[in-house]
Amino acid sequence: MAEALTLSYIGLGLLTIGLFYVIWLIVKRNQAIAAIENAPAVAGSDELTGGAKNPTQFDEPDDDALEQMADVLASAAEAQGLVLEEE
Repeated sequence: MAEALTLSYIGLGLLTIGLFYVIWLIVKRNQAIAAIENAPAVAGSDELTGGAKNPTQFDEPDDDALEQMADVLASAAEAQGLVLEEE
């Protein structure tokens, strides 16, 4: 009876050690995958697709864009306590 109990303890101990080893392997694999997925992007290593449909539209701003830029500059100057002179 004592031999069977001892053998079962040894078997359960080996099973526990084996399970800890498998868990350790899974943790290491997940850490390696996370390190690769969360690595910082190196300039030029990523491919950017697409582009502006009409890139020449940004060459000359229209009147609405100029008015919006003036409003943004005026509000930024006001927030800093400055007064812009209008021409």
